[in-house]
Amino acid sequence: MLEAYINLNQIDQMLLKKTKLALRVNDENPNHHLWNNRGVWWCHLTVHKADATAERLRFSLKTRDVDLARKRRDNIFHDISEHYAIAA
Repeated sequence: MLEAYINLNQIDQMLLKKTKLALRVNDENPNHHLWNNRGVWWCHLTVHKADATAERLRFSLKTRDVDLARKRRDNIFHDISEHYAIAA
């Protein structure tokens, strides 16, 4: 049973490596991947998975301050890039 778990864990790791985060950064727009919903900043991005599907991720940055929202977005992108490949 442990061998089956190890094999599944290895497969999960392989799929994770094939998953790519789609980031198209517009240098002219400092608010790329951000939108303001009733005063609260949100971030959105798309993850392309190894099984040829894509998933849109949207989440609140829990701030009304655009500068703080940008910092949080950049930190999130940095953290994600450590786990996923980036597809520009």
